[in-house]
Amino acid sequence: MPADPLTADVSTRICRHMNNDHAEAVLAYARHYGGITAPTNARMVAVTPDDMELEVDGESVRIRFDHSLTDSEDAHRTLVTMLRAMPNDKD
Repeated sequence: MPADPLTADVSTRICRHMNNDHAEAVLAYARHYGGITAPTNARMVAVTPDDMELEVDGESVRIRFDHSLTDSEDAHRTLVTMLRAMPNDKD
């Protein structure tokens, strides 16, 4: 099955999934890639080919990807890779 183009609807779907099912990952993106020392509340609000936009403690934070995303599958792989690249605080 081919992946979906990264449209506004697909961005909304990705954000809804991340906020509902992976809220800790969104906080981790804010800390590690957004440089926010101690975020208490983070929500993913948009995914574009070039970056993700988070709302962190009421402020907008943009995190650039290391390449332009091509589709929804690329977005998934990239978000997972970014999460796995972070130091594991539980070790």
